[in-house]
Amino acid sequence: MPIDAAKALAAEPRSGEIRWERRDVQLYHLGIGAGRPATDPDELRYTLETRLHVLPSFATVAGAGSPGVISGLSMPGIDVDLAKVLHGGQSLILHRPIPAAGTATATGRIAAIHDKGKAAVLVMRTEVADADGPLWTNDAQIFVRGEGGWGGDRGPSTRLEPPAGEPDRTVERPVREDQALLYRLSGDYNPLHADPEFAKLAGFDRPILHGLCTYGITLKAVVDTLLGGDVSRVRSYTTRFAGVVYPGETLRIRMWRGDGRVQVAVSAVEREDAPVLADTIVEHS
Repeated sequence: MPIDAAKALAAEPRSGEIRWERRDVQLYHLGIGAGRPATDPDELRYTLETRLHVLPSFATVAGAGSPGVISGLSMPGIDVDLAKVLHGGQSLILHRPIPAAGTATATGRIAAIHDKGKAAVLVMRTEVADADGPLWTNDAQIFVRGEGGWGGDRGPSTRLEPPAGEPDRTVERPVREDQALLYRLSGDYNPLHADPEFAKLAGFDRPILHGLCTYGITLKAVVDTLLGGDVSRVRSYTTRFAGVVYPGETLRIRMWRGDGRVQVAVSAVEREDAPVLADTIVEHS
């Protein structure tokens, strides 16, 4: 089979230097819908270099996301068809606030491979540190259709109990028609999000929005709505990608407060609240 689990797990981690500047942070924020309205003081914290703070989900694209998902798919023991690859989930642990510009070392490896029967799930871990110590740890769960069934460990269940009662807050966020084209400039050039012909090969009517774009839009909504706009309060953020988003749709983001955490559910309004993000938790101070 194209995935040799033992070889992939034994492979040496890949390390490299990553750099980012204020411009990269601003572009990422615009790619997840920041800056509307353009003169809103709360939005200027995401778009104006003299006031800039960094939404923690920027960690998924810092240094153009390298080493990232595409890099991980070229690790020893991994040889898969990109058209069969979907982003299944993402988790992020913040060790301290991300500076608006910086240089760091990113170390990536395959941390786990799970056999889901009809698919394999690769857990790609990236640990990032600068001269002052650890900054963040990213885990991307990559779903590869047709690559399971070798008798491996199925892995842990990430399903959460649905929150009780009505959400504490519900907001809606429109997704621009060109949102995926703008977001991909932060480094994820998978043609699934731009090329109609490639999207059809992957089984979609048209290009879909990056799951990590929805991930960023959602975290921004939580920070702005329940955390007073203070990005430094975020400690960790995890989600499961439960469905796709098409550019031009509207996201409905439901939030339930807990003790030091917010549970979130995201759906597509125009498709009868079709689930988009599930099992989503933002832990905060």
